Amino acid sequence: MRRYGQIIKVRPDRIEDYERIHAAVWPDVLATIHACNMRNYSIFRYGTWLFAYFEYIGNDFAADMKKMAADPQTQEWWKHTDPMQEPVEDRGEGEWWATMKEVFHTY
Repeated sequence: MRRYGQIIKVRPDRIEDYERIHAAVWPDVLATIHACNMRNYSIFRYGTWLFAYFEYIGNDFAADMKKMAADPQTQEWWKHTDPMQEPVEDRGEGEWWATMKEVFHTY
């Protein structure tokens, strides 16, 4: 299992929309998240910053992310959520959400 932390911003005028849509995530999107080996997925908001945390239990993260990106329901979901978000400028190549480096963990 590998832990991931990611950040992105939400547009200030879309905060309410973003929280509303995430209060009722589509069941097919949730099923795809699970099928792509992501567990304990949470998104937190601080002002306009969003922080996502999830645990990946698969063996091929890149393949699972391609699988997720190919899912029609997830693509439709992203058509709603992506315009609400502002990616950080220094994110990695090909990233929408910037992946953070884990610097500390304890059980």
